[in-house]
Amino acid sequence: MHTACLQTRGTTTRRGSASGSELKMFPWRWLALLALIPLALSANAGVKVKLTQKGLDFGRELAVASLQKKLMTITLPDISGKQRVKPIGRVRYSVTEMRVVKLGLPSSAIGLVPGTGFSLTITNAFLSLHGRWRVKFLRFIKDRGSFDLAINSLSITTSISLRSDNMGLPAVAMASCTTTLGGVSVKFHGGASWLYNLFNRFIEKGLRSELQKKLCPLVAESVSSMNQFLKTVNVLAPVDRYAEIAYPMESSPEISSSSIGLNLKGEFYNIGHHMEPPFSPAPFSLPNQEQSMLYIGLSAFTANSASFVYNKAGTLSLNITDAMIPPSSPFRLTTNTFGVLIPQIAKLFPGLMMVLQLKMAKDPLSNIEANKVTVDAKSSLTAYAILANTSLAPLFVLNLDFSVSARVNVVGNKLAGAVTLNQLDMSLGKSYVGDFKVGSLSNIFQIVLKWAVLPTVNVRLKEGFPLPSLGKINLKNTQLQILKGYIMIGTDLQISG
Repeated sequence: MHTACLQTRGTTTRRGSASGSELKMFPWRWLALLALIPLALSANAGVKVKLTQKGLDFGRELAVASLQKKLMTITLPDISGKQRVKPIGRVRYSVTEMRVVKLGLPSSAIGLVPGTGFSLTITNAFLSLHGRWRVKFLRFIKDRGSFDLAINSLSITTSISLRSDNMGLPAVAMASCTTTLGGVSVKFHGGASWLYNLFNRFIEKGLRSELQKKLCPLVAESVSSMNQFLKTVNVLAPVDRYAEIAYPMESSPEISSSSIGLNLKGEFYNIGHHMEPPFSPAPFSLPNQEQSMLYIGLSAFTANSASFVYNKAGTLSLNITDAMIPPSSPFRLTTNTFGVLIPQIAKLFPGLMMVLQLKMAKDPLSNIEANKVTVDAKSSLTAYAILANTSLAPLFVLNLDFSVSARVNVVGNKLAGAVTLNQLDMSLGKSYVGDFKVGSLSNIFQIVLKWAVLPTVNVRLKEGFPLPSLGKINLKNTQLQILKGYIMIGTDLQISG
C-alpha cells in the first residue's frame, strides 16, 4: 500500500449559461431575498425594497450550505484505456465507482455586479473521492483495489444575471462560471508503485477533465432551480374577501456596489376586478441605511389605493346601532337621547330606537409626515328613527369631516395598525325635523365615532395586510420609522421550517 501526493498545475474551466435540458431543481432559498426584482417599466413604485450587504451575507451562508449539499451528488463516469507504463509495458486499466465522500467549502463571498446582477465565489474548497481500480498487464496478470483521491484549492466563481418573466416575477440565469482545480493527492490501496506513474501520466488528466465538466452544469442547475422557488413570491397576495394587494415589479433593479434597490407596485385591488385608482404614486427614495438586512418603504399610495378599493366595495359604509354602544354608556342611540338636544325628534318620534347610516363622500386620504400618519375622511351621516313596523323614518343628514391618527406596527410578515380620533367637523346637509344647531351634537358624534365606528375599523386594521415576501422567509428584529411620504421598515431575515 502506497501513498503519494501528486502536485500538478491547477486547471481552469469557464462556462456560460446552461441550456434548458441541463437545468434541475436546487433550492437556493437565500435568493428569495432577490425575489422582488422589478421589470423595466417607467411607473413610480408604491413600495420600495432595498437589500443591503448584510442581507446578501445572510444569503451567502444559506447558499454555501445548499451548494455543498448539491456538489456531494457529483458522480463521475468510469475511465478506462490502454497505455504503456514503465517498467511494466502496455497496461489495460479502468477506474470505476467514483463518488464524493467529503467536500468542504470553507471560504466564500458574494458581491454585486452594478446594473447586472451578482456573483458568488467559493475559494479554498476541497474534495475527496473514493473509487475502485483494476489493471491487466503482461497479457495475463490482473490486479485490483481501491483508491482515495483528494483535490485541494478548488474554486468556483459564478455570475448570475437578473431579469423578469412576463408575469412580473423575477427570474435568474447563470451568466458565466469558472472553476479551478488545484493540487491532487492519491492513495492506492493495493497494487505496486508503478500505479502512481499510470495515474500521474494518464488517469489524473481524465479525472480532472470529467470533474470540471460536472461542476459548472451543477451550478447552472442550482441557479435555474431557484426560479421555481421565486414563483412563490406573493406578487398578488389576498388580504380579505374584498381585496388583494399586488407586488409585481415596476422597474429594473437598481443594483449598486453595496445594495439592490427594488421597485414594487404596492397597490390594492378588488378581488377579481382590477381597476386603477385616479391617482399615481409620488416618487420617493429610501435613505442610505445599512444596519438591517432589508428595508421596505410603503408610500401613502398603497394606503390610498386601499381606501379606493374598500370604498368602491362599499365596506366603508356602516350602519351604527345601539348595540354598538358600550352597555355602560349613559348615552343610548334613541330618539329620547337626541330629543334632549333636538326637541322636535322626541315630539315626532317618541321612545324609538335609532340607526345611523355612515357613508364616505370621498375615498379617505392618508397623509404620511415625519413621525405622523393621519387619515382624513369626508362622509355623510343619515339619522333614522326605527318605526314599529321596522321601517325607517329619516331625521337629518350631517356632513362629517373627521381626521384620525394612525399607529402602525409590524406583526409577523404583515403591517397592522389602529386609529384614534383627532378632529371632527360637522355641518347640516338636510333636516327632516326642522332647524336645529348642529354644534349641539358634537359631543354625541364624537362618542359615536370613538365607541362605535373606530373600534370597528380597528378590528380590521389589527389583522393587517401582507408585506412583500417569498416562501418561508420571515421578518426578524423589525424597526419602523415614519418619514415624509412613506413608512420604512428595517428588518433582518430568517427562514422558518
